[in-house]
Amino acid sequence: MTAPLQTPVPRRSARRSPLSPARRAVATVFAAQGAAVAAVATTVPAVKERLALSPLTMTVLVVAVALSAGVGSFAGLAVIRRMGLVAAMRVAVLATAAALLLIGWAPDRAVVAVAYGLFGMALGCIDVSANTRAAAVERLYGRSVFASFYAAWSTAGVAAALLTAGTAHLGRSAEYTLTAQAALVLALALTVRSHTLPTGSPVAVSDHGETVVLGRGLWGRLAPFGFVLLVAYVIDSTVSSWSTLYLHQTLGTALSVAPLAYAAYQVGTVTGRACADHLVRRVGPAAVVRAATLLTATALAGLAAAPAWPYAVLAAACTGLGVSALVPLCLASAGRLRPGATEAVLARMNVFNYAGVLAGGAASGILGSTGHFRLAYGIPAALALALLATARSFNGVAAQAPSLTARTSSP
Repeated sequence: MTAPLQTPVPRRSARRSPLSPARRAVATVFAAQGAAVAAVATTVPAVKERLALSPLTMTVLVVAVALSAGVGSFAGLAVIRRMGLVAAMRVAVLATAAALLLIGWAPDRAVVAVAYGLFGMALGCIDVSANTRAAAVERLYGRSVFASFYAAWSTAGVAAALLTAGTAHLGRSAEYTLTAQAALVLALALTVRSHTLPTGSPVAVSDHGETVVLGRGLWGRLAPFGFVLLVAYVIDSTVSSWSTLYLHQTLGTALSVAPLAYAAYQVGTVTGRACADHLVRRVGPAAVVRAATLLTATALAGLAAAPAWPYAVLAAACTGLGVSALVPLCLASAGRLRPGATEAVLARMNVFNYAGVLAGGAASGILGSTGHFRLAYGIPAALALALLATARSFNGVAAQAPSLTARTSSP
């Protein structure tokens, strides 16, 4: 029997909880990022055809997004310290919407390269700011809620993927599609409200991060979570960035059908993340990691062997269901290692995040450009099994229920 993740706290009414505004704001930012990522991933074939880009060029652009996001993650620390967490989240989401417009209307390769770079920078800033706030909210709740934010991310991703499929079915161009996607992200950005967090507990964090000495041993403690995060993003990048092109190029589906694999993948992640917090509280994080790992490996093998697009869509959904809990569990566990410097810890965790995106996106793109997309899904299936060795590490970091007071900190 695994140890419980944390001490339960009395249930509070959602209307009365001082954490509700913060939870809604963070969920909205996660949703905006999920919609933006889906918009870019599902329009790869359309942008490729509009600008007559080669498969290798598209691979380079996907890699550029990952590299830019890594830079944006650390730049986000400076933005947080200068503007505050809420302002940093809002500005980053607005920049993401602008990048989507620029990608859609880019007249040539140089401009689209700049647009993808801006998109990556904005994603990195969202990652460090939104995950920092999410970690603080979870600590103040005193129970697992981190996966619910990623459920919002995936739900918005499903909506954006279906929007791409719908506009393609109507014969709309990439410019029209990405303009509609940018409008969706902008609408979400405008709903992000300033909010307060209760203070007076040992887990409350400042909205303006301060420089904290993290200690030499931190990287060693982060390593198991970092490895899981890296592999999870190898898998996520492989499915998210290239499943649309896989269905269109390898399985011969139409552009209106090809985004359905991405949508199914996100449906799987929504389902998994909606259940993840409950499962973590019931059986412990280690058991959840083991079950998720086995399901992910099996589903990826099915995706690699899919004889037709309906099978690929089903396998993509199962992959999302399996991998869905890994990222929030990693980030929640890492964020509890240094409660007073969560933004700095999570910025370091993003090194593993973007290394996974970089490796998955680049390797899959290269394999796909040479006609070996099936191999691009078979290799991560084997890699996923290695995560079983890290599962026990997740039971070693537990959250404690804090005592909330009436005092608040401003954003």
